[in-house]
Amino acid sequence: MSTETKDGRTKGPGSRMIDTRVERIGLLSLHHPAIMSALAVIVLAVALLGLPHLEVDDSLSQLFRSDSREYRQYEEASKRFPSSEYDVLVVVSGPILERSSIEALRGLATDLQLVDGVRGLVSIFSARTAPQNGQLPGPLFPEPLPEGQAYGALMDAVRGNEIIKGKLLAPDGKLTLMVLALAPDKVESGQLATLVGQLHATLDEDLAGTGLSTQLTGVPVMQLEIRNAIERDRIAYNAAGLLAGCLIAAAFFRRLSFMLIAAGPPLISIVLALGAFGWLDLQLNIFLNMMTPLIMVISFSDSMQLTYDMRARLIAGASTRDAVKAAILTVGPACVLTHATAAISFIALQTSESDLIRSFGRAGLLATAISLVAVLTMMPLLSHLLVRRPERFADSARAADPGVGLLQRVCAAIAGRMVHRPALFTGIGLVVVSSLAIGYAQLQPRYRLADEVPDHEQAVAASDRLDRELTGANPIDVMVELPKGQDLYSARNLALVAAVHERLATQPGVGNVWSLQTLRDWLAQNLHRSDVATLKAYVNALPRFLVQRFVSADGTAVLVAGRVRDVDASRLLPIVRNLDSSLDAVRRAYPDATISVTSLSAIAARNSAQMIDRLSRGITVEVVFVAAFLGLIFRSVRVMLASVMPAIFPVVATGTLLWLMGDGLQFASVVALTVSLGLGLSATIHFLNRMTIDLAGNDRPAHAVAHATILMGPPLILTTVVLSCALAVTVLSNLPMLRLFGWLSALAMLCALAADLLILRPAITLLYSLDLGRRRKA
Repeated sequence: MSTETKDGRTKGPGSRMIDTRVERIGLLSLHHPAIMSALAVIVLAVALLGLPHLEVDDSLSQLFRSDSREYRQYEEASKRFPSSEYDVLVVVSGPILERSSIEALRGLATDLQLVDGVRGLVSIFSARTAPQNGQLPGPLFPEPLPEGQAYGALMDAVRGNEIIKGKLLAPDGKLTLMVLALAPDKVESGQLATLVGQLHATLDEDLAGTGLSTQLTGVPVMQLEIRNAIERDRIAYNAAGLLAGCLIAAAFFRRLSFMLIAAGPPLISIVLALGAFGWLDLQLNIFLNMMTPLIMVISFSDSMQLTYDMRARLIAGASTRDAVKAAILTVGPACVLTHATAAISFIALQTSESDLIRSFGRAGLLATAISLVAVLTMMPLLSHLLVRRPERFADSARAADPGVGLLQRVCAAIAGRMVHRPALFTGIGLVVVSSLAIGYAQLQPRYRLADEVPDHEQAVAASDRLDRELTGANPIDVMVELPKGQDLYSARNLALVAAVHERLATQPGVGNVWSLQTLRDWLAQNLHRSDVATLKAYVNALPRFLVQRFVSADGTAVLVAGRVRDVDASRLLPIVRNLDSSLDAVRRAYPDATISVTSLSAIAARNSAQMIDRLSRGITVEVVFVAAFLGLIFRSVRVMLASVMPAIFPVVATGTLLWLMGDGLQFASVVALTVSLGLGLSATIHFLNRMTIDLAGNDRPAHAVAHATILMGPPLILTTVVLSCALAVTVLSNLPMLRLFGWLSALAMLCALAADLLILRPAITLLYSLDLGRRRKA
């Protein structure tokens, strides 16, 4: 028979009650409501002041930002050469080679260079004719354009020009590429949106009525689209998730006051966490933008549990103060444990090599601590303010409580079946989990740059066109650091550049290769000269911004640049490895030079699979650690063993679904599974907490399990539905990674509930029954 402890908690004979002491901070709101209310207002005001400081980190390289050798090489190349991260690619399609189109495009090329923030432009109009009589070559497109047959001959020369065919002009002549080099300060400041808007306005004005269509892509455009999507999505799915939670809570509790008590702390937690992010300069990014629904998930679950327990005690006749106090002391320890397991999930992300994922983990850890304090302190305050006449509420709730009654009957039916034949259902659970684990093991790492970019905007569509009709939109570079003290134009160094250029140009999967050797080849073909003096003269004649794309300002390094298609990293990795391997012969011939394959594409190909594998292995370690943690807290080996399968099931179930859908394990999915593992154990912890309280002398485990299921089942089911809705609204996002994270996390939460009801119940019953039988025999 249960009894009441002196502090108001329910205790069964022989039970081991959890008392973390942390939950007692909620009692401060009961004992000092005026002081805590004033403190809450001050803290909220400070948090609101921090919201304007929130900024967005939209860099595409942020995911791979680390202290690895490959990333340091990439940073070094970006410092020495104008990075492709500042290039805007203008994709123009239509009747490109018609006379009117050429005239319009030439005017466009001139006007684009006049836009403030554009450092230079490369287009078909950058090409030159073969030099004659020792004079510098003239433009390929003369002014004015020739007429009649002469114009046709010019177009034939354009199609066959070695500089632009397949690089700046599609073979069918219906697509051309313009590369705009933007000033880095414009890209990295808040002026990028204005600059891109000016580019769009120039395109629309100059090409109006020509039949030509344009699309913009490139890293700056992708960054702007990511930034807009993050800012738009943050408002959209935050509002949708909060609305869903409020509506479900209102329908369940049938009281506005209880809906506010349940939903108020999560809303306050979001404001406090985002305000803290702003003050701490934690920039919003693709992953950190997922933090808001996660904060709601973390805080709403425990807020609902506390509110439900308080509500049940009010119906039983307790005063508001006594009901809140008992709820904090009874349910509060489980709330502390659920936040602790969520914190373990975020700590597990610290094993990643990515600075982005580690910062996401640190932000999650901070948000978890904030939400715990907010829930424990704000729930009593809101109850004190909103529940004024508990006697009247108790009378009406006893008369009509259909929602709770229905859920209790469902839980009673489930618990009855699970505890009646625990060995059978435990065996079935073991077989199901083992089978799903085999499916999960088939998952392969996947990564594609387009996954970071909104897929309903123009940047991805334009990149896909470049992949199909030219040689790709993503750069792959080889940086050659020349021996110290040697002249760039020495015969040996020019031979070195030629060798590297040849390896990159002949590598399958790589196209559109440019370097200093491109100019040498053009001079040899058209001028029949390859001496150093002529090469220097033509280099000096080129625009400075163009030269510095291939030769560093100090002349100590050369870049050989190519393009690859935006394919999965698993398909790109062999290209990078084969290229790196083919360059070994050059490295042996020139041991005093440093030759590095770099670019964002190369980093993604090399590191993504390793990073995803490491995170995936971390999930296994996390499962073992969390199970051991729960066993230690509950001081029970049976609890530790029983919690393993419910913890694993959501991971292997959702992973197997990904495998059956033909998808791989991406960054978003592995982070979702890592975080959901900790969040999904919320139901398990609250059930175990109630079961250990109700367990009387360890001699009726089936009854304790069934009773705890009936008591805790309704709020567990309700919170899972609310949390799944809060996560599922992220499918409204334009960001593929965020959509994947949202639906996968929502599914994992539902799987965690299923595992809690159908696997944990029979497993814990079986283990306690076996232990009871062993002790009776002894």
